[in-house]
Amino acid sequence: MKNSIIFSLSLALLLLVGCGGGKVGMSGRVIYSDDKSPLPMGTVYLETDTFLARGNIQSDGTFVVGSLGERDGLPPGTYRVSIRDAMRSIGQDANGDTIYEPLIDPNSAAGLTVEITSTTRDFTIEVDRFVPAGR
Repeated sequence: MKNSIIFSLSLALLLLVGCGGGKVGMSGRVIYSDDKSPLPMGTVYLETDTFLARGNIQSDGTFVVGSLGERDGLPPGTYRVSIRDAMRSIGQDANGDTIYEPLIDPNSAAGLTVEITSTTRDFTIEVDRFVPAGR
């Protein structure tokens, strides 16, 4: 679907990451919706009003989410999902400062949530590419 994230749970891979203390390991992959190629960089954030976890996106689009505390994993619950820092350098301005361009459409991540239960989840996030005006 254009301009939206399609969220699908996959039971093919189960990856536990620090499941002690009632926390659940999370992993997945971020891909482009048009050709299913991987988003090569950025950070996936899962957050509630009281908890924040993140995972760096690797060049193959995969990520593993861990808490910002000493132990990885997330407590069960409903989390808002966002993708940040998915930017590439496209040159420099007249002052020599680096100019960045987003790799994903900013509307792609709007409103995405995931429900974490007591079982490990592996999921795929599909995002739309950023298309600059005039292209």
